[in-house]
Amino acid sequence: MYVCICNALTDRQIRDAIAGGAQRPREVYAACNCNAQCGCCTGTMLNILREQPPEADRVAVGD
Repeated sequence: MYVCICNALTDRQIRDAIAGGAQRPREVYAACNCNAQCGCCTGTMLNILREQPPEADRVAVGD
């Protein structure tokens, strides 16, 4: 599903960026080689960030 229309970012790309260590929307944008445009996607992106811990946190919790 597209989350950011301005940058054509999908939820999968956002989740991949989070798995790669992104912890803030600006880090997600950087990981996807783009910048925030209108900001309408920020709320959805924050929800995804809260749902999915970064890979390092998941490994620590799983041990």
